[in-house]
Amino acid sequence: MVRRAENGADLLDRDKSKRVGALAELWPFLRPYRALLIAAILALVLTASVALVLPLAVRRVVDNFGTADGAILDQYFGAALGIAALLALGTGLRYMLVTRLGERVVADIRKAVFDRVIGMSPAFFERLMTGEVLSRITTDTTLILSVIGSSISIALRNLLILVGGLGLMLITSPKLTGLVLLIVPLVIVPILTLGRRMRVLSRENQDWIANSSGNASEALLSVQAVQAFTHEGESRARFADVTERSHDAARRRVNTRALMTVIVIFLVFTGIVGVLWIGARDVRADAMSAGSLVQFVIYAVMVAGAVAALSEIWGELQRAAGATERLVELLQADDPVRDPAQPRAVPRPVKGEIIFDGVQFAYPSRPETPALDNVSLTIRPGETVALVGPSGAGKTSVIQLIQRFYDPDGGRITLDGVSLADMARHEFRRDLALVPQDPVIFAASARENIRFGRLDATDAEIEAAAKAAAAHEFIRALPEGYDTYVGERGVMLSGGQKQRIAIARAILRDAPVLLLDEATSALDAESERAVQQAVETMARTRTTIIVAHRLATVKKADRIVVMEQGRILAQGTHDSLVAENGLYARLARLQFTDGEAA
Repeated sequence: MVRRAENGADLLDRDKSKRVGALAELWPFLRPYRALLIAAILALVLTASVALVLPLAVRRVVDNFGTADGAILDQYFGAALGIAALLALGTGLRYMLVTRLGERVVADIRKAVFDRVIGMSPAFFERLMTGEVLSRITTDTTLILSVIGSSISIALRNLLILVGGLGLMLITSPKLTGLVLLIVPLVIVPILTLGRRMRVLSRENQDWIANSSGNASEALLSVQAVQAFTHEGESRARFADVTERSHDAARRRVNTRALMTVIVIFLVFTGIVGVLWIGARDVRADAMSAGSLVQFVIYAVMVAGAVAALSEIWGELQRAAGATERLVELLQADDPVRDPAQPRAVPRPVKGEIIFDGVQFAYPSRPETPALDNVSLTIRPGETVALVGPSGAGKTSVIQLIQRFYDPDGGRITLDGVSLADMARHEFRRDLALVPQDPVIFAASARENIRFGRLDATDAEIEAAAKAAAAHEFIRALPEGYDTYVGERGVMLSGGQKQRIAIARAILRDAPVLLLDEATSALDAESERAVQQAVETMARTRTTIIVAHRLATVKKADRIVVMEQGRILAQGTHDSLVAENGLYARLARLQFTDGEAA
């Protein structure tokens, strides 16, 4: 299945006309390591210079084969060995420096991209698959590592050899060099023409690789649902389709690169053979020495090799430029929810008064459908408010807006009189504790999963929170107790056990505002009663907002808010709402009497 159109026009509308100049975006990551970069360039210049000196020694050896003094010949051979040793040392040094630089820069890029993405609001991930983000962090940075740690240094070295070799060829034989230069336009034309095609195909290939990763991630993260609905065949077919599209783009890129290599190498070496033929005739006519011709031939081969290497590396640079563009897109992506430049301080201590003032909100992915329609609601400090209503009424949207995962389209939301939009998100979120409907369990121990609520908590505090959440007994019965590894997304735990760990995490956080989104939906009756008692104890000292479909869990709330289609229909206690004989009374009859009273 093709996901490109679904992933958002602005971030993923990838411009395929950008040039290798996109690699300049890497400079901010290279700048801190200027000393290492300069050292690598010096080593590179050294090796290129030494390589260019070597043919001079060869010329001396060839021209002195017939000399009577063998000592001079020995000196030239000794000089050639010394040059070779210097070349080997410089090449090793260059490799070490550029590889270290590449590893360091790529590590910084990966951290920068992750740091940026982890703070993005959920609205951002409505437009971009998580698997694609991971593909950019891994596949694209690997391409950049290849370029910084290898391709760029090889390209610069070959460029120096190309320029230096041409200069020394000109000194050796202007006539033959002029003939060689006539070939250059024939070589450059296919490089530029096919290089443009390579750039487009490279970017397309990387896009499809990212789509493939996103598709696989989505399926594997939902593997139980895939298998439960016998959807394996369709999932395999969709993944195979995306992967084949990636392979097709890669095949076309490889074919183009191979064609470019064939054309360039054929033209270069055809030209060299022609020049050698003319040079050989000059030697026979005593217009130049045999050593000069050998020197010229070596330089010509070096220049030809440099051109061939540059034509191949050009493809790598094209791919890396595409990868750089994609990573820069993430680093420069706009987050729909932003902290103010000068955030206001969170009023401390937080009392927990939350006010919705004429809030209008629709999710970015479905702007035509209001999730909240002109909602005004005041939740007093320490009050327990329950939100009830049919699915899609807007209950969870209230919870998400309180955490400022999204900004309202109209109206405002305040915490203790200060608008959420005026405060830094990470500051006021410290005073919120959440138990989501789908509890998030990390691939760690039970203890570390609970400690996620407050990282400085002691083991005793963790166990106390687990006891309050009715989780202590089942955790203690695990093979290694609190230190038991619970598996990725808590696959070793039941739904109710996951929910109790999530509740223990919220209890441990001990925040002034407690948000419960269907917090007891996966619990059995006995565990639900124990957790309800824990929640009631917590609710006495903090503002509590409960989203629930089971009305039995909200009967004791200070106030029940009835919602439908994003609007507030009624508010009051359980008894007063039942007496009104409205939507709440109808829901209560359905749940408590199986609808018999209806």
